[in-house]
Amino acid sequence: MSNQSNVIGRAYEYICLSILNKEINKIRYSEIEENSNFSIAKECWDCIDFKLQQTLIKSAKTAVFAIFDLEPMILDDEKDKLFLKLQKDSEGEIGDVRDIIIDRRNIEWQIGLSIKHNHFAVKHSRLGKNLDFGKKWFGISCSEQYWKDIEPIFSYLNAEKLLKTKWSDLPNKENDVYIPILKAFMDEINRSYKSNQELPKKLVEYLLGEYDFYKVISLDNRKVTQIQTYNLRGTLNKSSKNVEPKTIIPIASLPTRIVNIDFKPQSNNTVELYLDGGWQFSFRIHNASTIVENSLKFDIQIIGMPTTIISIECLWNN
Repeated sequence: MSNQSNVIGRAYEYICLSILNKEINKIRYSEIEENSNFSIAKECWDCIDFKLQQTLIKSAKTAVFAIFDLEPMILDDEKDKLFLKLQKDSEGEIGDVRDIIIDRRNIEWQIGLSIKHNHFAVKHSRLGKNLDFGKKWFGISCSEQYWKDIEPIFSYLNAEKLLKTKWSDLPNKENDVYIPILKAFMDEINRSYKSNQELPKKLVEYLLGEYDFYKVISLDNRKVTQIQTYNLRGTLNKSSKNVEPKTIIPIASLPTRIVNIDFKPQSNNTVELYLDGGWQFSFRIHNASTIVENSLKFDIQIIGMPTTIISIECLWNN
């Protein structure tokens, strides 16, 4: 993600949080926890131009009112305080992909929102010479065969790194780097799956986090805010004492089987993973810097979801 995209993404988080707080306070008392992430997001908001601010305001308002319809507990007519905060980025590293937390502490009720601006990426995980992706992703340490398979690839990259070679100057990065590392990656997924049939479930839990959440995606060109519901544990969409949600969100099942994992047709840098229940992911490997480094980054996308993951497209008001 470019620096400009990062700035706009954080600005969008700020305005979503701010409008949430403003609209909730019309009904009941809420308070923003002004932590370091809030300060950074506000700085990003302040540095984008007025026209973009107006665009993000329209998108955020649309998102907020859609979430209210799904979560009547937010506007429940009680006297307790509701707390809002932006999570630290480090939370994503330990299994929580939510950016905004909405919390009623006296009744131990909490929901979270993952905020995206013009993109659908799930994770940007890395592969590296000493990165045990299996242990981190699904709790199964990578095999000796995996380390043996990737050793020559990363030795080559380390040598080029010392020479300060640019990725664009590598003579054949697809055949020398992308294809062999993706083959090693797929082989390790298959090996680990044979030894532990829980892998599909654990892998999706890693990719989507250990908490239920709503993904809020601003699609500026279409003037649409999309809300995706990830209600894997049944913690979303609760009725309040007097109000039921306007839309009922089903509980989605996690996968139990790997159906297939292979290269995307006509691609040297992308693997597609097909699981049962309608779950499908793509893993595009790429260099995230100009100069060669001895790790590579994934752009992981959901390309297929169960029918129980509801996507709601909300048109902006002009």
